[in-house]
This record gives sequence, structure tokens and C-alpha cells, in this order.
Amino acid sequence: MGQPVREYLLTLCVTAAVTYLLTGPVRKFAIASGAMPEIRARDVHREPTPRLGGIAMFGGLCAGLLVADHLESLNGVFDLSNEPRALLSGAAVIWLIGVLDDKFEIDALIKLGGQFIAAGVMVMQGLTVLYLPVPGVGPVSLTPWQGNLLTVALVVITINAVNFVDGLDGLAAGMVCIAATAFFLYAYRMWFRYGIEEAAPATLFAAILIGMCVGFLPHNMHPARIFMGDSGSMLIGLVLAAGAISITGQVDSDVLNLFVGGERAATHAMLPVFIPLLLPLTIIAIPFADLMLAIMRRTWQGKSPFAADRGHLHHRLLEIGHSHSRAVLIMYFWSALIAFGMVAYSVNSASMWIVLVVVGLSALGLVLLLLPRFTPRAPRWMEAFVPPRYRRSGRQAVASSAEASTGAQEAAGATEEESDGSDEGDRAPVAAGVNGSTAVGTRSRFN
Repeated sequence: MGQPVREYLLTLCVTAAVTYLLTGPVRKFAIASGAMPEIRARDVHREPTPRLGGIAMFGGLCAGLLVADHLESLNGVFDLSNEPRALLSGAAVIWLIGVLDDKFEIDALIKLGGQFIAAGVMVMQGLTVLYLPVPGVGPVSLTPWQGNLLTVALVVITINAVNFVDGLDGLAAGMVCIAATAFFLYAYRMWFRYGIEEAAPATLFAAILIGMCVGFLPHNMHPARIFMGDSGSMLIGLVLAAGAISITGQVDSDVLNLFVGGERAATHAMLPVFIPLLLPLTIIAIPFADLMLAIMRRTWQGKSPFAADRGHLHHRLLEIGHSHSRAVLIMYFWSALIAFGMVAYSVNSASMWIVLVVVGLSALGLVLLLLPRFTPRAPRWMEAFVPPRYRRSGRQAVASSAEASTGAQEAAGATEEESDGSDEGDRAPVAAGVNGSTAVGTRSRFN
């Protein structure tokens, strides 16, 4: 057990280091190439920020696969399976589509077609669902067409779910990192506990995905110096989907019957294999919910499902009153609760303590979620001992200053409209200046 863990850790560290070191030069390249689109009405940042962070993440993916191929305990994954090559091929396709979108803003339908092509490339090289474990029935073999369609659907849904949640600094990378960590624990247990070699590729994919996110997060935490863009969000979504497909559709659950005796014991032991039916959904539960709500909301309003808006979950957290950092941490909390709760349940489904802990943490999460709705009031005699925001006079001063600031902004906006005659509802583009991520000169790149 010790050596595989060390080699997985080495692969993770190399992936993270390469991603981290590449992100700086990639940021300079993005600024020089003008890959800094104007700020849109739905954006929450206030300054043009370079994209193309996916270039560094793809470099980390390639480095992780290269290192793993030369390690004693992991190179067997490349000899016995074609899945790593399938992942690299599909990742290259989706990464190229993302880079083009980050630079030239390609049409949504073209981007969707690229996602189907990337999924098809992986299917053609053998990364597809072969078995579908059904509780009470066992593994059900799928026809090639059924397996291929199911694989493509899972890849496209996961890619778009991760892409939709990429709206705040560090949100998508952090949530996927949490999900990949939970998935790594699950996949490693399947490989080491039950000796199922088919789970080794998924374990490797999860370790590399953790490294990609960990290496990029220092550059992407609020305030972000670079965005991963679609080249990054679609890439990590594809890697996450590839791991789920590998361990769900490539592992024959009948193998577990060799380690247990009796039908009842076999059914209980097969629970970890049935979990993949739910685990991929729990890993992307929040992004998937955001995706479904966005589609229903836009369709109800008579808009295209691909039309952008400010109705995502992270936007709603900001509207409730959470700060940028607190909104991201709340999304992290719920992602970890769902993903690790499901993994814990797969380990010991008979433990009531797991259910009680999940329920208790869920209640805590709801309190944190609704915290801005409650205005704490300190007694008069305690106002000298509490921060100013909890004092009655302090709150009144803050409210007055906020109203004054709002009035000043409205006045400034009215002056600008009178000067340029603009009636557009979206926020005016912010030109590149000499501060922060746009420190490349005074010439605007939004011509």
C-alpha cells in the first residue's frame, strides 16, 4: 500500500507544480494576445482579467500522465489499458475548443459540437461504459450503441455542469478539487480493498485532477489574477467524467463475489459498486442542479438555454448578502458534504452515525446560508465591546454611507450616459489600464 500511495502523491505533486509554474507565463501570454474580454453584465469582477488558464492545466495533465508512465506501480495502467491515451486525446480536443472560445468567443452550438467530438474520441479508443450495475440485478451488459450514447451523455453533462458553475474566483477549481479528492478515496479503496485492477485508471485520473486544481488555485483565488476560461473548465469537467466512466462502466461487480460468502453478504459487499450510479451525480450535484435550474429558468423566460444570465447559484448567494469569499466557501462546504457523505456511506452503509453527521452538517450549512438574513443586535451596554457593524449607530452609519455611495454611482452613471448617449443595459466595457492584471499599457484591447 505504501509505494502506490507515494507514487500517486508524487504524480499529484508534479501535476500541481507544473500547473502552478506554467500559470504565470500563460497569464503574460494571455495579456499579450488580448485574451481579456470586456466585462459583461453578468460578471462579478470589476477589472478585465486574462483567461486561457486551461493552457497551464493541460500542461499539468500531460506532465502527470508522463510521470505516471515511468513509475513502477502506475505504468501498468498504461500497459493494461488504453484509457489514459483515450483521456489525453479527448482532453486535447476539448482543450483546443476551449482555447479558441477564450480567444474568439465561438458560438455555443459549435462549442457543444466540440464536446460531442471529444467524447466520441474517447469512446473510439475504448473509454466507454461496458457494464451498468443495477441494484438487485447485478451488472447488465450494454450494447456498443447503448454504452457509447451513455458515455457521450455523461461527458457532455459533466463538462457543462462544471462550466456553468465557473462564475466566481476559485469556485470551479475548488469544487472539482473537493470532488476529485472524494473520488480518489473511493477509487483507491476499490482498487486496494477489493484488488480490482480496473479501478486503477480512475484512481490515476483523480490524482492528476487534484494536482491540476491545486496548482491553479493559488492564481485563481479571490481576487483572481487569471481565469481558467472554458479551456480549463471544460478540461477538468472531461477528466472528472472520464474517471466516473472508467470505474462505473469498466469494473465488473461480479468480481466482489469472490471475496464474500452467501447471497446476503455478497449483496452488501456489492454496495460500493452500486455507488457509482450515484457518485458521479453527487460529485457534480451542485453544478448539475445549477445547470438544470438555468435551463428551466431560461426556457420559462423564452430565452435560449445557452443564453447567459445572473441567475446562477453563486449569483444568488451574492444577492443574499454573502461576500465573494464567503459565497465560494459555502459552495465548497456543500460540495464536500455531498461528495464525502456518499463516499462514507459506501464504506459503511449500516452506520447511523454517518446519517446523523450528514444531517447535522446540513443544518449547519443552512444556518450559514441564511446568515445574512439575520441582523445581530447587541445590547446598549455591550456596544463598547463589539465591532462597529454590530452597534446600532454603526449600522446606521454604514447604511447612510451605502446610500450615499449608491447615489453617487447613479449620478456618475447618468453623467456618462449624457456624455456618450448610450442606452445599453449591459455594463460598459472596462478598458485595459495599468493596474492589476491589465498592467500592459494604456491602450485598450477592446477595439
